[in-house]
Amino acid sequence: MTRNPFEEMERAFERMGKQLEGFGPEVVSQTIRVDVVDDGDAYVVTADLPGFDRADIEVKLADRRLELAAERDEETTEEGPDYLRRERRRGSLRRTVPLPGRVDSEGTEANYDNGVLTVTLPKHESESGVDIPVN
Repeated sequence: MTRNPFEEMERAFERMGKQLEGFGPEVVSQTIRVDVVDDGDAYVVTADLPGFDRADIEVKLADRRLELAAERDEETTEEGPDYLRRERRRGSLRRTVPLPGRVDSEGTEANYDNGVLTVTLPKHESESGVDIPVN
C-alpha cells in the first residue's frame, strides 16, 4: 500500500477544522468564494454572499482589481432567549479579485439576488496599436 501525503494532510486539516468548530466562527477564516468567467466582451465575477443585505455589500474597481467587501452587524436586544449556541453574529468578509485584463469602468454593473452577487465588467477595447516609423 502506497502512502499519499496529500490525503494525510487533508485528513489533518479536517481534524483541525472540527476541533476549532467549538470556538466559534471568528476562529475559522472566512473568505468570499468567487467564479471569474471570460464571457467574450466582458468578465463576469460571481460571488456567494448569503445572509447579507444589499446595503451591507461594497464593490470597488481599482486598476485591474475588483474589491469585494460585506459586513453584517450583530443583532442586539435587551431581552431575548438564552442561547445555547450563537454563531450568526457580526461578521465581515473581504476579497480582492485580480482581473485578467483591463475593463471599462463606465459599463460595469453589480446585481445581488438570493445571496449571489454578480458583477459584469465590460472589457476595455484595446487599440490595435500605432505604427511608429523608424528614422
